[in-house]
Amino acid sequence: MATVPGTAGVRPFVLGPKLRPGDRVAVVSPSAGAPATFPHVHERGLHRLATELGLVPIEYPTTRAAHATPRERAVDLMAAFADPTIGALLATIGGDDQITVLPHLDPDLVRANPKPFAGYSDNTNLLNWLWRIGVVGYHGGSTMVHLGRAGRPHPVSLRSLRAALIDGGDLVLTAPDEFGEDEADWSDPAALAGEPPMQPHPGWTWHRPDRVVTGHTWGGNLEIVHWQLAAQRWMLPNEAYRNCILLLETSEERPSADEVFRMLRNMGERGLMQQFAALVVGLAKAGSFGRESPDERRTYRERQRAAILRALADYHPDAMVVFDVDLGHTDPQWVLPYGGRMTVNGPARTITAHYGARDGIM
Repeated sequence: MATVPGTAGVRPFVLGPKLRPGDRVAVVSPSAGAPATFPHVHERGLHRLATELGLVPIEYPTTRAAHATPRERAVDLMAAFADPTIGALLATIGGDDQITVLPHLDPDLVRANPKPFAGYSDNTNLLNWLWRIGVVGYHGGSTMVHLGRAGRPHPVSLRSLRAALIDGGDLVLTAPDEFGEDEADWSDPAALAGEPPMQPHPGWTWHRPDRVVTGHTWGGNLEIVHWQLAAQRWMLPNEAYRNCILLLETSEERPSADEVFRMLRNMGERGLMQQFAALVVGLAKAGSFGRESPDERRTYRERQRAAILRALADYHPDAMVVFDVDLGHTDPQWVLPYGGRMTVNGPARTITAHYGARDGIM
């Protein structure tokens, strides 16, 4: 492992070594126990973890448990971090109560055994907890949603998950030609056979692209970030986030533009919004199971972008922002460093994720 030098206001982070084919990976359910309800999707994800990435999935007592307690889920997480034969941890899916798991975690154990954890959505709770103790994680990756995807795993999702866990190095992100946001009906095996519906990608939108920023990342799912701010106990002083790159994305609950503005306004009133050197905003999920029209989806995304710019105008008018990047609740999904580094190059209109070297050096 190696220590990643910090930028101004950010202490160093620990980055574990990359994995090799045949290494064992903990597949855990720190949030919802969806593998209990949809075991065929879960097993599909496990199979692809082995065949596509060459890694050996290891399950724990609560991986397929429908109603595991927060303490039971925490026990599995600590067992995975403590086991020297486990190289990384991957979440099966998100949920809505992972914040209740955090009090049962042992920071000293994890600091002594730092390993990458990959997840998104409700897993923003655990990613922020790891960030707080200085351990690099990865925002993105889901054994059920992205590895267990209908048809096949998307090449973009696989490429970045491989870079995060195995290959390392620098990866220049690009906007794909198409994207998807309509879920497959997991209760219908036929729905998993073909490729999911896709639509033309709108491309990225840049705001104030007049500088080049390299920094550690923080943030994740906006709703969960807001919960963390409300709980307070897992947050550091504002200065700890200075010059970081803020990752933001919203969930399948599709908060309104007004809600998005209010959450960012609260961050601004705290003095947190002003700390970030740049923002990378995910392509907002605007539809579900084909129910919303293309116009409704386009309008939702336009209003969300406007809400973010409105909050920035009040609290961080000079911020550089990239909208509609494929992170979070979208398909495909870039798996991005969390606590690691990214470079946002405004003049070149590029984003580069730095995943580190095989020996753990970034």
